[in-house]
Formats: sequence, C-alpha cells, structure tokens
Amino acid sequence: MKRNTEFDIAVLGGGSGGYAAARTAAAAGKKVVVIDGAAELGGLCILRGCMPSKALIESANRNLVVREAAKFGIEVTSSKVNTETVIERKRRLIKEFSDYRSEQMQDGRFELIRGHATFKDPHTLEVQLKDGGSTMVTAKTFIIATGSSVFVPDIPGLHEHGYLTSDDVLDMVDAPDSLVVLGGGAIALEMAHYFEAIDKQVTVIQRSGHLLTGMDVDLADELETALTSRTMKIECDTRLLRVEKTPDGKKRVVYEKGGVETFVDADAILAATGRKPNTINLGADAANIELNSQGGVVVGLDMQSSVSHIFSCGDVCSPYEIVHIAIEQGELAAENAIKFIEKECDFGKIDYRLKLYGIFTDPQVAAVGMTEIEASAAGREVIVETHPFNDHGKSMIHGSKHGFVKLIGDAKTKEILGGSVVGPEAAELIHEIVVAMAFHSTAGQLAKIPHYHPTLSEIWTYPAEEIADA
Repeated sequence: MKRNTEFDIAVLGGGSGGYAAARTAAAAGKKVVVIDGAAELGGLCILRGCMPSKALIESANRNLVVREAAKFGIEVTSSKVNTETVIERKRRLIKEFSDYRSEQMQDGRFELIRGHATFKDPHTLEVQLKDGGSTMVTAKTFIIATGSSVFVPDIPGLHEHGYLTSDDVLDMVDAPDSLVVLGGGAIALEMAHYFEAIDKQVTVIQRSGHLLTGMDVDLADELETALTSRTMKIECDTRLLRVEKTPDGKKRVVYEKGGVETFVDADAILAATGRKPNTINLGADAANIELNSQGGVVVGLDMQSSVSHIFSCGDVCSPYEIVHIAIEQGELAAENAIKFIEKECDFGKIDYRLKLYGIFTDPQVAAVGMTEIEASAAGREVIVETHPFNDHGKSMIHGSKHGFVKLIGDAKTKEILGGSVVGPEAAELIHEIVVAMAFHSTAGQLAKIPHYHPTLSEIWTYPAEEIADA
C-alpha cells in the first residue's frame, strides 16, 4: 500500500457535480485529486442518464411524426423502427460526449485516481485501485460526489423472474414487444414514452394517486390524458403485490387497485421507482458523516456536511436529482471548501428558488419555481392562471391537442413565483419564465415583452395578462 501526498481538496466521484467541484477548485490554484472508480469516466448524465435517454427519445419522436403524418396530408406507405440503428446512433453520440469528458478529467488540472474510496477517519481515504492494490489519500477538505444508483423495490417474485432497469434499456437492441413500467416519475415516464413511440405495448403502474409525485396534480393529470390518448395504459393509486410467470413465459405483475386484485402480463418489466444515494461503501461512520434515512449525505444550503471540512454535491446529497443543480452545488461546495481552508466563514448558500424540471415525454413537461402545492404549504396568497394549447394559434397549427401553460403570481405584488407547462417543446418554453423570475419580473412586465406571432412562446402572455389585471 502506498500513500499519496496530502491534497487541499479530495473529490470523491467524477460525474457532473464532482467535475464541477474539481475544476472550480483547480482554477483557484488548489491542489486537487478526483477519485473515480466507475468503469467509464463521464458520470451518470453522460453515460446512463439524460444524454443517452434523450438520444433514444429523439428517435422515438421521429416515429411519432410518421405515425401522425396522414393528418398533415403526408401518406407514408411503410415505416419500421430499427432499434439496432437507434442504439448505434446513441452509442456514437455518447462516445463523443464521454471521450470529451475523459479528456477534461485527464488534462492535468488535477490528479485523477481510478478507484473506489472509503473513509478510514475524517481526514483519510483508502482507495481500492481499479488496477489492483490500494493507496491512502489525505486531504484538508473533501467533497463527496458519489452520485446515485438504481433503486429496485422489494416485490415478491421480481428478482426471481427478472426485470430491467433504465441502465439496461439505454443499450437494449432487442426491445420487448410489451412492457410493464413500475413507477410514475421522470425516468419511468420517459422510458414508457420511448417504448410506446417505437410501437411497443406499454403499461405504467404507479403507487401514488397521480403521476409525477411532488408536481401539481393538474400537470400530472394532463400528461396522463395525453399519454393514454395513444396506446399507453396507466394505472395510478395501486399497491404492487407480486410478480409471477405465466404458462407462456410472460411476466405477470399482480397489483391491487381500489381494493381489487388485478394483473397485467408483458414480455418484460422495467423497474423505474427511483434512485438511491451511493454511500454504502463510503465509510461514513468512520468519518462521523451524518446520513439521512435514505442513505444520503446530510448537508446544509452551504453544501457542508455534519463534519466541518467535508462537503457534498449531486445526487448523493441533493433533494433534487437534476444535473444543472448538481453542477451548481459542486461549484459552491468547492468555493466553500476553499473558504474553509483559508479560514473564511462567509460560506455561500445555494438558492433553490429557480429550481427547474424538464421531462421529455410527448407532450413534454417543465416547471420552475414554486408549485401550487408549495405555495399552499407556505401559506402564500397567490393568483394562478392557465391557458390551453388547443386554444392557441401556433400550437393549433402545430397539431397540439393536449397541454397548457400555468403561471403563479404573488396576489399583492404580482411577481411571478412559478411557472409550468405541459405541451410541445415545454423544456424549451420554460426558460422564458426562468429568465423572468431571475429578474423578479411581475406578470405585467412579462405581458408587455414583445412576442413574435405566431409562435409557441407567445402563449405565456395570456396567463401573464390575467394575473396582471386581477
């Protein structure tokens, strides 16, 4: 076993949050080491998350256009989804992204150790090297950015009869003809959309009373209406009982709904009920690091853990599993770790006021800021206004049947507190509201901003005018 020189900052994990922390600290002149034991460099977003899933979804969306072409006067006599080509395209794109990140990780700004780190005490890590052997690393401060992994629920028969995870789906050439998706969050619904859009039979089973737990119910209900207007089936407010195998070799998911036991058969099951923080082998006890009930690192808004010189960022500690937030947390964790080293106590704090979501189903879903649920819980007096896409010129030309935009404004000041959208290009449209909220704009100010006609984005002016005139 060898021992490395002490570092100013040791970063555990080289994903989006960890890399952001490392480059920030290195740019400030600190001696930094990144310890990453993953099979490939790049992190979840690039390798098994947002980027590969969007590559698959882009192909699926093209097939949806073909399916609906006749409505626009275009006759398509035959078409076929070639999943082998879809996956080949995804692999090519992801290799470009991951190769670039790998170059960034090894460009000399900081030291990179390939291995898995475990705290032996609050200032020492033991690293099991990927090439064999181990080494000890000491540092003045640490940033834990070990990410998360797929959570698989403990359902009788599930492990015995087999299941897929999102990791499997993202590289699956031979797609099953039918699929049961367990879960109703972003990952579950994006994968359900992908499979249905490439002409597979999909059933979604969600435990909660509506999809997208935590988001406003009207958004979830509108998305459910849109998805089930295709061939997808969705069952909410259920209790999963067991998984069985049918005589013809299919997988049967048995669940309870409304007090009645029922089931659905399919070729495969996708377990997409969420993710869990990667802290099992962290050695948190040895370093006195407090973990929450889900196993995540407990941090404050300054990204500092229960141990003063240990910080954290990304999925392993965050209330929001979102890449741009992980990056912001990583930068802040590094800035505050530097302040700790230099004995400064004016730590910066992260502001989640502009927390932003995007879900790439069809229609897409996006939201920023405060929800109606959060406004109610906080006792805020608000005005809520909406406008549907099926009563808006450009979206009617676009062929949009489902969706709406929604603005939430302060009842007294009319400042925009939140916005959301279910509809075409929602993940793009939401950024107008992000910018407005960043400058604390009122609904009246938004309504007066010129919008070209006809465009999708001008739909925001309608709820803005309603709030301004209220």
